[in-house]
Amino acid sequence: MHTKSVQIRKYKGDTFQDTTDLLAVEEPLEIRVEYGPLKHRKSKNISITMRTPGSDEDLAVGFLFTEGVVRQPDDVFSVKGWDDNLVMVSLQPDFSFDVQKLERHFYTSSSCGVCGKGSLEAVKTTVSAECQLLEAPWEIRPEVIYSLPEKLRRAQETFDATGGLHACALFDSEGNLLASREDVGRHNALDKLIGHYLRNAQIPLNQHILMLSGRASFELLQKAAMAGIRCVCAVGAPSSLAVETAKEFGIVLVGFLREGRFNVY
Repeated sequence: MHTKSVQIRKYKGDTFQDTTDLLAVEEPLEIRVEYGPLKHRKSKNISITMRTPGSDEDLAVGFLFTEGVVRQPDDVFSVKGWDDNLVMVSLQPDFSFDVQKLERHFYTSSSCGVCGKGSLEAVKTTVSAECQLLEAPWEIRPEVIYSLPEKLRRAQETFDATGGLHACALFDSEGNLLASREDVGRHNALDKLIGHYLRNAQIPLNQHILMLSGRASFELLQKAAMAGIRCVCAVGAPSSLAVETAKEFGIVLVGFLREGRFNVY
């Protein structure tokens, strides 16, 4: 559990007391990619993200996968954390890696000017054909959906101590918890989860339910689509583009899943 203890003064009404509090740790992580022939390797800084330390290798691989840089486990030669805040992802020597195209892609995807149809078209060109294939219909019982928030909440060890983290978890169709991740960034938590399954060659996740501790944004639905996830449930509200993304990729999107109710979008 990555927490830090600090001294605080706690007020209640007209009284106060000096005590300690636990905070969720937030530190930068640099993700670098190594590429090219083994005798002439080059490296490139791909991203610096603010995250809660832990599962950093999964985060780096998951990020590269959900951003469309790598498509399968075999694209990655090795993953290594060089220090507390740097992960080097070494790609296969014969992997086709276009640095200029990558830089344009990240500039575009992080720009506030990208929205609507353009964003959906960009995702469509990136999601692999394997993950776009829809399997035979399968049903999820309402009682299974109702049970997910509490199961996710029980898995949030660091949130219990700090109250300051996002979380996501993967369940099977019967509501059994398979894996969960926490992070100060909701996108990082999901990249950690997806990266774990990619490194274990278990993508696409088309027989699983994704549960989010907060709202359902376009970015999270995009990452779910990349992993082939077909059902996303969120405690909070979905955005309009999240709903459009779910519709485009055949994802069942559940929002406002709390207090014995939910909406299906």
